[in-house]
Amino acid sequence: MEVSIGKMEGVASASVNFMSQKLKIETERRGSIKKLYPRIEQIVKEIEPQVEIEAWEKETEEEGLDKKEYIPLIAGAVLYFFGLLYPSEGTVRLGIFLAAYALVGGEVLWRAVQNIRRGQVFDENFLMAVATIGAFAVGEYPEGVAVMLFYQVGELFQDVAVHRSRKSISSLMEIRPEYANLVQGEEILQTAPEEIKVGDIILIKPGERVPLDGEVIEGVSSLDTSAITGESLPRDVESGSKILSGMINKNGLLKVKVEKIYADSTIAKILDLVENAGSKKAPTEKFITKFAAVYTPAVVFIALALAILPPIILGESFSTWVYRALIFLVVSCPCALVISIPLGFFGGIGGASKNGILIKGGNYLEALNQVTTIVFDKTGTLTKGNFKVTKIETEGKYSEKELLEFAALGESYSTHPIALSILEANGPVEKGKIENYEEIPGHGIQFRVKGKKIAVGNEKILRRNGISFEKPEGIGTVLYISVDQKFEGHILISDEMKEDSAEAIRDLRKEGIKNLVMLTGDSRLVGEKIGEELGLDTVYSELLPDQKVEKLEEVFKGLGTKEKLAFVGDGVNDAPVIARADIGIAMGAMGSDAAIEASDIVIMTDEPSKIVSALKIAKKTKKIVMQNIFLAMIIKVVVLILGAGGMATMWEAVFADVGVAVLAILNAMRVLNTKDI
Repeated sequence: MEVSIGKMEGVASASVNFMSQKLKIETERRGSIKKLYPRIEQIVKEIEPQVEIEAWEKETEEEGLDKKEYIPLIAGAVLYFFGLLYPSEGTVRLGIFLAAYALVGGEVLWRAVQNIRRGQVFDENFLMAVATIGAFAVGEYPEGVAVMLFYQVGELFQDVAVHRSRKSISSLMEIRPEYANLVQGEEILQTAPEEIKVGDIILIKPGERVPLDGEVIEGVSSLDTSAITGESLPRDVESGSKILSGMINKNGLLKVKVEKIYADSTIAKILDLVENAGSKKAPTEKFITKFAAVYTPAVVFIALALAILPPIILGESFSTWVYRALIFLVVSCPCALVISIPLGFFGGIGGASKNGILIKGGNYLEALNQVTTIVFDKTGTLTKGNFKVTKIETEGKYSEKELLEFAALGESYSTHPIALSILEANGPVEKGKIENYEEIPGHGIQFRVKGKKIAVGNEKILRRNGISFEKPEGIGTVLYISVDQKFEGHILISDEMKEDSAEAIRDLRKEGIKNLVMLTGDSRLVGEKIGEELGLDTVYSELLPDQKVEKLEEVFKGLGTKEKLAFVGDGVNDAPVIARADIGIAMGAMGSDAAIEASDIVIMTDEPSKIVSALKIAKKTKKIVMQNIFLAMIIKVVVLILGAGGMATMWEAVFADVGVAVLAILNAMRVLNTKDI
């Protein structure tokens, strides 16, 4: 489907998500999908006649399996056992078996005929039809019916397993808010979240899910953030607190002013990200699809040779070798691989999302297994980014209070954590005083206040202006201040290490990460101290934003051909580096649109230890996927060899097909259990 629809004129790309049962089509021109729809429907029907396609509007509850489908199967099974017990051979007994076969296999035969008319020969319907009709042809009536019966029972178990696994994965994403309580005067109206506008006031009652991002304007409560962060630790909120959609209000009544429409809300972005993750397929998934296209025809032609050549060359019975060839046909269907492999990756993505780790595709989940080098940004990633002014040193005529005010005026337009710490220490400033404001990237800010020329920034801004100064002692970020080309003092700002940074670095070593690097714009002294504390391999300090990409390129040169590099940042000014890395990881991205857009993996909390969890989930997923591949292939090869040697029957062949598929699906579901991660 993906290939055929993707080749259509006007279609940019097409992707089928097996788990969410969605066909996602990206068109070259907006609004052209209606014109393309009839041809898309035709292509889908040609490939899978039983599949219906409908335009997606809103998520609805998944329907269960239709129990009416069981009736022909049960009736056919009853007739089959009646035929086995029938006392005499002859036309009546054959008629009973034919009737039983028609009931249990009629749908399979019909689909096989329909597919042959469309030129699709090598599918499971054709293979089962030929195998069972062949059994009738060589006089094995009971076995012909039995194989079809147990194939259908196996398919039923497979459908149930897939249905339940879909439900299990979907339940992880049951965080979509169903309604919002819109406040209109004295009335409270239950309204769809999509209809709420920015600025509207909504009421959130105890036990309800927060439907939209906003600010609390009235009330005090505790919120369960586990749906977003994967952590069950409650978060206390009050008037002025920012809250995100998807959280659950535990106790108090909250009035909230909406700040984003539903489409831009945190929960909508998370759901969209997880639901579309299936469109970015892992290399293993792509390989299995290509392998299946070769494997089935190859086994069919071997079966044909097995049926014809030995009787001609060795002069043995045709019926014996035809029966052995029929076993080949049953085993040749690659269902176990085609179903369980995408299911394993989707389960891994679902399990990660349950832990507050959003992975944008199976390709990134699989690529994590090849990561040997992780590069960290410092601020907000390994350190808290909660900067505080710890010391103010004056070198001239201005007081500490005046120096702090100059710094606050300079940083008043910035949202960087260092700037916010200066503003917090000083208090509000009058921006109207500022004239000729100029920001110099990687250096600092120059401006005028009441005729004075002020420069605020790192030591580079002083050197740029030819101002002499002495470097202060002490660990932390230093903000230098000059007035009218004279150095007047500095402010020391310190950051705190995150509680789990050291543990995360140790655990990353245990997971096989060989090279741990930190990039920072901070001073060499600060960078080296943090590197020493955490046990990092390399620290690059005093970097301008564009120099971070250059240093990343240097690190890339040390990688082996199959080794990959991950970059971890907090999403603030990290977009170029995140984009350049093999895997870009944004940390602490709750509510950060830029971080979610730029990265491949989004960690919703501020914990570096979540990177370790992501690696463990990736390894577990890979292990289960490889188990399924080896399980399916070994059993199929063994049954093929036994079948060719006359030591296997149709029963073993059916198990090697449908039985293995069910086992592989059940095994794939283990990846959802992330309690041991």
